[in-house]
Amino acid sequence: MAEHGHHAHGGQMTPEQQKQMIEQELKIARNLGKIKYKIAVMSGKGGVGKSTVAANIAEAFQKHGYKTGILDADIHGPNIPKMLGVEKGIIGLDENNAMVPVEAESGLKVMSMAFLLDSKDTPIIWRGPQKSGTIKQLIADVSWGNLDVLIIDNPPGTGDEPLTVLQTIPNIDAVVMVTTPNAVSQDDVLKCVKMVEMLNVDHIGLVENMAYYECPNCGEKVKMFGENVGEDFAEEMDITFLGDLPLTPKVADSANLGKSMVSLNSNAEVGKEFMDIAKKIDDEFLNKED
Repeated sequence: MAEHGHHAHGGQMTPEQQKQMIEQELKIARNLGKIKYKIAVMSGKGGVGKSTVAANIAEAFQKHGYKTGILDADIHGPNIPKMLGVEKGIIGLDENNAMVPVEAESGLKVMSMAFLLDSKDTPIIWRGPQKSGTIKQLIADVSWGNLDVLIIDNPPGTGDEPLTVLQTIPNIDAVVMVTTPNAVSQDDVLKCVKMVEMLNVDHIGLVENMAYYECPNCGEKVKMFGENVGEDFAEEMDITFLGDLPLTPKVADSANLGKSMVSLNSNAEVGKEFMDIAKKIDDEFLNKED
């Protein structure tokens, strides 16, 4: 495991490396300066539907009229492009040799490691940095342009990679935790929340996924894990409850169709849930004073 962020070089940097690092920090600052609101989506462990939630929240913000981008920072399992139907997308390069994100049908801008893995031009863009370097490069070398909202789909857990994302984006506006009703998932979220609080992020919200089962035939909602598990848990941790989502075949199908629930039908129950969650994030967390 590499140590966190700035200790990784052990202080033995050549002037050339130092220069590159400063250049990268400047690029990151410049890029992030053009993005009004930055929201990271996290989970304590894999398998809770975090990427599905991230993709749908991004589409929901785009539908609410915000210029939105999504950064898939999950290097090992980058599946956002597939969920949004853009896995065949090709990254362009602008006049400054920065990577231009792929656009989904809705106009949502998408950047992911997935686009770089099978492209024959990858080595030109990619200079083989270690993982935390990779995440930084995904932020530094991408030309997002002026965005209202950037959603960052973080790798699961509380290890080096999610930490790097949070440290690289210093003024994150909100972190959205995704959990499922079972206790194990909640313990993991607890760790995540503690890590995020240590980094002085004030706005933390919780989305409970797979909270109830929605019968496809009669629409009845069955709470298999008990009532309001997520809501109580959020209250206990003193974070904002953003909403719960059903366990429904529709969500899985939509991911396989390469469409988010929101872009398939924002008025259907689940699509509407996502639209509401995005609105709640907007109302509760995005600071409109400036």
